[in-house]
Parts: sequence; structure tokens; C-alpha cells
Amino acid sequence: MSSAADIVTETPLGGPTLPQERRLVTSIPGPRSQELIDRKADAVAAGVGHTAPVHAVAAGGGVIVDADGNSLIDLGSGIAVATIGNAHPKVVAAVQAQVAQFTHTCFMIAPYDSYVSVAEALNRITPGDHAKKSALFNSGAEAVENAVKIARKYTGKQAVVAFDHGYHGRTNLTMALTAKAMPYKSGFGPFASEIYRAPLSYPYHDGLTGPEAAKKAISIIEKQVGADNLAAVIIEPIQGEGGFIVPADGYLPALVEWCRANDVVFIADEIQTGFARTGEMFASEVFGIVPDLMTTAKGIAGGLPLAAVTGRAEIMDASHAGGLGGTYGGNPIACAAALAAIDVFENDGMLQRAREIETVLKGRLQQLQAADPRVGDVRGHGAMIAAEFVDPATGEPDAALTAAVAKVSIAQGVIVLTCGTYGNVIRFLPPLSITDDLLHEGLDVVAAALAAS
Repeated sequence: MSSAADIVTETPLGGPTLPQERRLVTSIPGPRSQELIDRKADAVAAGVGHTAPVHAVAAGGGVIVDADGNSLIDLGSGIAVATIGNAHPKVVAAVQAQVAQFTHTCFMIAPYDSYVSVAEALNRITPGDHAKKSALFNSGAEAVENAVKIARKYTGKQAVVAFDHGYHGRTNLTMALTAKAMPYKSGFGPFASEIYRAPLSYPYHDGLTGPEAAKKAISIIEKQVGADNLAAVIIEPIQGEGGFIVPADGYLPALVEWCRANDVVFIADEIQTGFARTGEMFASEVFGIVPDLMTTAKGIAGGLPLAAVTGRAEIMDASHAGGLGGTYGGNPIACAAALAAIDVFENDGMLQRAREIETVLKGRLQQLQAADPRVGDVRGHGAMIAAEFVDPATGEPDAALTAAVAKVSIAQGVIVLTCGTYGNVIRFLPPLSITDDLLHEGLDVVAAALAAS
């Protein structure tokens, strides 16, 4: 049986030298994976689900290897976390060196260089040439909560506007900001107050230009909330869990302009879109906007838990001393990993690789769209591309088809993720270390699954 020790082929952009192949030696799940799934059912809370029924033992390049020796093509990157690939050698070396020095002091007790260096790097690489500062946290949801805290403190106002189809996390405040009830909100309320919702630009469904969609959203914000009460708007430049919805050109700039004119903090949630995922370092650059505050996480540290809020220095400095922080925020091991990952993003061709992946993904998916009317829309940027599935007779979302395609793909050794408010979108989030051959093979499997469904 194959194992994690089967190291024969180096991946093109770094990572463990696992064989870069789809290999099925058992059904999915195999017996050892099924054993773990059974143990999980006994030991882990039922609310913690899983997408792929495998027992992972190794990952790198564009594959995940399970305990039964199966090698699956990874088109999910751990939900956009393993952007540079699993166990990238630069990240591994940085983590090993830091673990040998110290694992924790709490930055608020005894500060250390790597936290400051990560903040300096984020201040430098995020959009805008204004003075910036950063604060580090543990998760995307925690970053969002702190961005809202900072905006409220700076403006002296309380209301926050989020957008239809948005996803911002699983904590109480971020559940309030999140639009989708199941599985994220149902039964978990009541939620934080002073949260309002505005319509997103969704070109495939609303048919509006960006300025038209922005005018509609701004009108609702002004009438239902009022600029004088509004601390911040928060939006994913390209929505993640909501369905990889790309707003029409002009929508985001119009919102930013309105926020600037009305003393409202514009927060870009770049937790899923950040760090080369869209072919730019940040998706805000795709749309030519400069946020006041930006939240980041996921791809920031090569797989280790780290998150950040970065923004205009005068806004970030609004909080009193001790108002921001957390015991583990900016853990030194995660910071070391982040500095290594940022080095890879900046110097190892990641932006170009994301654009190359976009060409492959869009080309193949648009071919499927032309041949099968159930593929209603193909959209996205970089290595963040989606296909939306619909009933061709009615145009209504087809969640059952989407689930069937994903299930068959996973059973055939290709990990894909579904998303969308209506559960009818498959999102493609491959690691940038994936080879073109693996990418094409994975899409072959998805196409066959669609044809069989």
C-alpha cells in the first residue's frame, strides 16, 4: 500500500515531493479512512462536518494522499488556505527554526520581531500608499470582529452594513453579518444588533451595470440605516461562500466613493480572495479600489492559523491601548510561516501562476457551458473560479445536480467544494502549486461527473 513515504517527484512550485498523480487503490472511502470516519462520529461533535471521506496523511503540490494510499487531486486548497501548496519548504524551514527558539510569549507580554515584520509586510503589500498599521489575530472571523470594533471606535457610530450572499464567519457578530442561514446561522441566535443588509451586484441574475447596482444598494443604505448612523460597510470583493460572485465593473468603486463622502469606513474582507488567489495580490486591486480596512487570513501563513486587520493608520490607531489583542494573536510560529509565505507570494511567480490557472479553468469550464445548458455561468479571477448550475428550462438553481457532480468527483479522486446561497455552485480553488496536467485531469473527472448526472 502506498504511503506518505512515496516521495519521487518534485512539484514545480515547491512542496513535498509526492507523486503528482490521481491514484485510486481503494474505493473512496477506503477501509482505513472509514475507520477514522467511524471514530470521528464517536468522538467529534456532530456539527463538525467534512467534505471528503478520507483520512489525510500527506499533501503537497496538487494532491492529498489518504491512509489507504489513494492520491486525490486537490481543487479546494483547504478552502483557499494552502494557496502555495501544502508544506512548502520555505514555510517548513521557517516553522522548524521558530519552534526551536520559542513557541509563545504572548505578544502583549513580551513582543517579538516576527509579529512586527508581518505587520510591516502587510502594510507594504496591501493596496494604497497611505500610512498603514496592522494587528494580528487567529482566524478570519476574529479579524472581521476586530475590524468592526475599530471602525465603530473610529467613527463613534454603531451600524454596520453587509451584503446579500456574504459570508464573514461563525462567531456571533460574524454570523449576523453572514447572509446564509443553513448551515451557519439556523438555531444559533439571537445575533449581534445594528447589522443591516444591502443588495450585492450579481450580474448573472440582476442584469444591472455596476453603477446601477451600487445606486440601488446606496439608496437602501441611506433609507434604512442612514449615513449618520453607519460606522462601516463590509464586503468581500469577490464573494466566497456566497458563490464566487464577481460584482459588475463600477459597483465597488461607487460604494467606496459613497463611503468616503459620508465618513463611513469601507472594509474589504479579503480572507478568501487575498494573497495571489485572484491573480493580483489582493482582489481589491482587480477592481481598482483602496479599502480603509482590510481583513486577511486563510492563505496568509501557508496553512498555519493567522489573521490580520490592516488599514489606514489613523483608523487603526483609534482604539485605546489594550483594546486590541488576544492571547494567541500573532503567534510566533504562525508569524514565521507568514513571512515565508509572503516571500513565496512575492518572489516565486505566484501571481503569474494564478493567471495561468485562470486560463485553464475558464477555458475548460466555458467549453462545458457551451455544450451543456445546465452550466449557467462561469466566473471568477485567477485560481478562484466557479461554475453555477441551473435548470435550463427555468433558470432556477439546481442544488441537487451540483451536489451530485461534487459527490461523483470526490468518489473518483477529485476534491471539489460547493458553495452559493442556493447550493448550486462548484468553486475551484486549486493550490497554485498544482500542475497543468493534474488540473486538466481533475476537470476531466468533473466533466464526466456532470455528463453522468
